[in-house]
Amino acid sequence: MTDRNSSQRKSFQTALIHNDYKAPAGFGAFPTAIHHASTVLFKDVAALRSRNWQDKSSYTYGLHGTPTTFTLEARLAAIEGGEHCLLAPSGLAAIAMVDLALLKTGDDVLIPDNVYNPNRELGRWLSEDFGITARFYDPLIGERIADMIQPNTRLIWTEAPGSVTMEVPDIPAICRAARACSTPERKVVVAIDNTWSAGIAFRAFDHGVDIVMQALTKYQSGGSDVLMGAVITRDRDLKHRIELAHMRLGLGVGADDAYLVMRGLPTMQLRFNAHDAGARTVANWLKARPEVSAVLHPALPDCPGHETWQRDFSGAGGLFSVVFDARYAEAMTDRFIDSLKLFKIGYSWGGANSLCVPYRVASMRRNWPHEGQLLRFNIGLEDPQDLIADIEQALAVLRQDG
Repeated sequence: MTDRNSSQRKSFQTALIHNDYKAPAGFGAFPTAIHHASTVLFKDVAALRSRNWQDKSSYTYGLHGTPTTFTLEARLAAIEGGEHCLLAPSGLAAIAMVDLALLKTGDDVLIPDNVYNPNRELGRWLSEDFGITARFYDPLIGERIADMIQPNTRLIWTEAPGSVTMEVPDIPAICRAARACSTPERKVVVAIDNTWSAGIAFRAFDHGVDIVMQALTKYQSGGSDVLMGAVITRDRDLKHRIELAHMRLGLGVGADDAYLVMRGLPTMQLRFNAHDAGARTVANWLKARPEVSAVLHPALPDCPGHETWQRDFSGAGGLFSVVFDARYAEAMTDRFIDSLKLFKIGYSWGGANSLCVPYRVASMRRNWPHEGQLLRFNIGLEDPQDLIADIEQALAVLRQDG
């Protein structure tokens, strides 16, 4: 019988596909190799039959992971202080994966009123079409969230801080309330969108959180060119449930994107600190401007939840919001944004380029206390003094309109 691996004369077309050359072993380099694969090969049928797609000591199919994605998952889990990580095509896909893993018809989920708006829309969709109650709570509720937890409450979402209005919740108090209301038969799980701190400035697991979600689109990538999300946990049962949802939804990420995120990780803390320093410089300058009624930056004393930020956080990154004086109508602040030169108009944050985006917060939030227009700034890696000069010239345009 002919050995299928032996060298034999092949037709030209077959030789294009089947080649006997193998590169020598022992190659070493800093970057993690990029493994492209849908089909994963097995040495024999016994190996195929014995492998389990949930066992990450081996491989079964590209959708369930390759050495590239497994390496990224392990590195992200280590950054957050977790043990298990799964990748998703976006931050929103990661949020949906958690919801669909943990919630079923008749269950209840609590969502902060300042949540990332697509998460809010996902909650409404769950309520309208899936028979899952989604209720919204004051992000500064703290331990009083115990009064909202019902027998059918399965999940509490948190976001620290809110990515538009910047309130900083008391995560430890919420986690204590969830544990106090849990039973052996029914655990109330706390999940956090920890994207704002990138796992650098807030150690969520150390404060009692069960699940950490990250939009790797932001600081981890750092290039404004990748969409990806991650879900991380320490709990094996939660990992199993999330893993099943991940498989059933067919979620996967490309090896090239995973490589780009890994390429950004070694410089992430350096970049995060630079964003933080630049943002504080710009935020403090804006705080003294007469055109501005409030600067919503967690490191500033008048930001809601500032004391909690001081207690629990070690940094702030580059994202904050500003509320303009009520005398400046929406059309005027829109013209201010259009007059900016260095700041570009676009969503997201964590990249090298500074951004500015307006929000109609009254349509997004209940009991919003401010009358003026809210603008969110992402401070990139430009010189903060150049950014201040850019804002100053656009404020001159705003004053002309006013």
